[in-house]
Amino acid sequence: MSLITVSTTQIQLAHNLRRCRVSKGYTQYGLAVRADVKLATLRKFEQTGFISLESFLKILMVLGLLENVVRATTIESIPFENIDDVLKENKKSARKKGWRT
Repeated sequence: MSLITVSTTQIQLAHNLRRCRVSKGYTQYGLAVRADVKLATLRKFEQTGFISLESFLKILMVLGLLENVVRATTIESIPFENIDDVLKENKKSARKKGWRT
């Protein structure tokens, strides 16, 4: 469980992406055009943190951050709960031998 709230996360994401936009030399208008997002949508996002997922992903793609977000949300292998899980994972099904009919 996280101690950070949704609204805090929205504001932090908006702040981080604004800083990234500025560091790459994009104006709000320039980023909006490249991301195919309305300028008003981008402005509202940077001020409030509210944006649709599709627009958010378009902005991430233009800023070169989309793959990072996908990687950050990818679940690694699930850790084993007990020794039985480990044994089941390592056990391979035996190949059937015999004649085909």
